[in-house]
Amino acid sequence: MTQYDYDLFVIGAGSGGVRAARMASGRGIRVAIAEERYLGGTCVNVGCVPKKLFVYASQFKDQFNAAAGFGWTVGKLTFNWTSLLANKNQEIERLHTVYYNLLQKSGVSIINGRANLLDAHTVAVGGTEYSAERILIATGGWPSVPDIPGKQHIVTSNAMFFLEHLPKRIVIVGGGYIAVEFAGILHGLGVKTTICHRGDKLLRGFDEDIRDFLTDEMTKKGIHILLNTDIETIERSGDCFSARLIDGGKVSTDLVMYATGRTPNSTGFGLETLGVELDTEGAIKVNSDYQTNVPSIYALGDVTNRMNLTPVAIAEGMALVNQLYANQPRPVDYDNIPTAVFSQPTIGTVGLTETQAREKYPDIDIYKTSFTPMKNTLSGMDEKTLMKMVVVRSSDRVVGIHMVGPDAPEIIQGMAVAIRAGATKSVFDSTIGIHPTAAEEFVTLREAAQNSP
Repeated sequence: MTQYDYDLFVIGAGSGGVRAARMASGRGIRVAIAEERYLGGTCVNVGCVPKKLFVYASQFKDQFNAAAGFGWTVGKLTFNWTSLLANKNQEIERLHTVYYNLLQKSGVSIINGRANLLDAHTVAVGGTEYSAERILIATGGWPSVPDIPGKQHIVTSNAMFFLEHLPKRIVIVGGGYIAVEFAGILHGLGVKTTICHRGDKLLRGFDEDIRDFLTDEMTKKGIHILLNTDIETIERSGDCFSARLIDGGKVSTDLVMYATGRTPNSTGFGLETLGVELDTEGAIKVNSDYQTNVPSIYALGDVTNRMNLTPVAIAEGMALVNQLYANQPRPVDYDNIPTAVFSQPTIGTVGLTETQAREKYPDIDIYKTSFTPMKNTLSGMDEKTLMKMVVVRSSDRVVGIHMVGPDAPEIIQGMAVAIRAGATKSVFDSTIGIHPTAAEEFVTLREAAQNSP
C-alpha cells in the first residue's frame, strides 16, 4: 500500500487538469482534483465557450440585413441582452454537469475549495489535508490590468460575460485576440465600440497581411481603432467615464474594458514557500516532462505560459499521464499548432508567418488572394476574404497558411492536417477543389506574389 492518500492530486479543474485527472484515473491511478471556482476553467466559464456563443449572437444583425438580397423580408429587429445571458448561463450550467459526471464516472475525487500546498506531498483544502505522491498544478491564468488612476473602474473579459446591462459605448484597451473578438461582439450587438492600443498594429505575432487586412475590415464595419496610444487615467463623469489618453485627448464611454494580457495564476497557494521556480512573468518553470524543480510537483497549461490554448493544455495533460502511468512518452509537438481568432471576420492560421519563414528559409514564395465571398455578391455586405500560403521554393513544402474570412477556423483545421503531414504546393495544386466554396481557393493558387525574392 502506498503511504499517500492519492497517487495524483490535481489543482485546477480546467481543460488540462480535467483531462489529466480523467486519463490517470482511467488507468487505475487514485486521483483527486480540487477547484475553487467552477468546473471547466476559463474556457468553459469565461473564455472560449461563452465567447463563441456571444460571437454567434452578434452576427445575426448582419445576417438579417443580408437576407433582403436573397428575397427575404425581415421585420423590426430587437435584441434582449438579458435573454442572451440567461441562455448562455443555462448552457454553462449544462457543461458543469457534464464535467462533473465525467470526473465522477472516471472515479476522480472532486474536492471543492481553494487548495494550498503545505509541502511537496501535502495539499490542504478547507481545513482538510490530503497527501499525494505527485501534485499537478493546472490553475490557468487570470486577466491583468495596469495600475493606473481609475483602475477600479476597469472591467476585464471575465466581467463581460455577466454584465447586467449592455453599454451604449465601450472602450476596449488592448490589441490581442481578446480585444478584437470583444470589439466584434459588442459592435455587432449595437454598442459604439472603440479599440485603444499602444502598438502600431493589432494582433502582434500574426502574419502582417492578416493584421492589416483585419484592421481594414473592422474599420469598414464602423469600429473605431486608435493605435499608438494608451490611457493614462480613467475618471467617473456622472453615469459614464472619461478616459484620458497619453496625447491629452479624452474619450467618453459607458464602460472601459481591458484586454491587455493574462497573468499565470501561480501565487497565493504555497508555491513560493516550497521554492517552486517561477519565471519573470510568474509562470511556473517546467522541463520537457512538465516537471518543476520540486520533483513531485508538475504543471501544465496556461500557468506555464507556453502556448495558452485549450487544446494545448488538453494535449499536455494527455502527454503527462501517458508518460507517468503508461510508459508511453509522447511529447507534445508545439510546431504548426493551428489557431483561430473569432474576430469579425474570423481568422484561421497555421504554421509560419511570412516574416518567420523568411527568417528561417532563404527562398520563400508567397501565394495570396483577396476576394468578395459569393454570399456577399447578393447580401450587400462590404466584407472581403483574404487567403495566404507560404511555400519554401526549394522543397515546395507549404509551411504556413493564413486566412481571414467566413469559416476561416473551420477551413484552417483541415489545412493544419496537410501542413503537419508535410504537404507540398504540388499536392495542393493537384487536389480537386469543392466548388463553389471559398476553401477551393487554396488549391487554385497558381502564381506567386511579385514580392517573392
